[in-house]
Amino acid sequence: MTKIELQNYFTSIKTVVLEYSPKFVVAMVLLLVGLWATSMITKATKKIMLKRKVEHTLSNFIGNLIFWTLRVLLFVTVISKLGIETSSFVAILGAAGLAVGLSLQGSLSNFAGGILIVLFKPFKLGDTIETQGEIGKVSEILLFSTKLITATNQVIYIPNAILSNGKIKNYSQLGVRRADIVLKTSYQSDFNAIKKCLIEFVTHHDFIIQEPKPEVLIDDLSETTIIFSVKVWTKNKDYSQINSDILEFSKSVVKL
Repeated sequence: MTKIELQNYFTSIKTVVLEYSPKFVVAMVLLLVGLWATSMITKATKKIMLKRKVEHTLSNFIGNLIFWTLRVLLFVTVISKLGIETSSFVAILGAAGLAVGLSLQGSLSNFAGGILIVLFKPFKLGDTIETQGEIGKVSEILLFSTKLITATNQVIYIPNAILSNGKIKNYSQLGVRRADIVLKTSYQSDFNAIKKCLIEFVTHHDFIIQEPKPEVLIDDLSETTIIFSVKVWTKNKDYSQINSDILEFSKSVVKL
């Protein structure tokens, strides 16, 4: 390469740098400001919805939808500021989106499932549910999945499509639930005395609701034991404690 050609080469590079540097700087500034603005707009939107007493589940879902929509628009805007033709880019993006959409039908189903969950509210944040063989507290409803936290502090993500079309057992929706504790005693024991002691215990327990009344009933008679159950109503937060207390007390009165 001759000296003149080398000079022309560096001159061309200098021209390109001088021409695109302002565009690049503007695009980077726009990107940084846009990233900050999308986060602030999302937070502000959530706060407004909470002030207007929009359900927390719905406000989070709408917030996530707004966040990612703004991010996509920001990306297209930054690309245009760099001098890339957006019309052809959008056309390519649309074609790619169609191809991706066809290949990711499951993800679109999950997105639609998330909308159905928010609209019909089979559960909300903080509810304890059982689905797909898993039990946990609903921590977050995302665009494509729902996040559960189990009693052992494990995180489980379940696709929204499965949740919206599958069986869901909601332990929290009604606020109270019944505890059924199954016990056994021998035929030689005084069942009436056992029943009296258990009724006395559950009647005076602070966490047990007295209406409907607690019950001690015989469920079955085996060859060697009487199988009976204690049925009591309590608030969801006290359910585990009630089970433990009744089992602990029964050790002193139930004889095998």
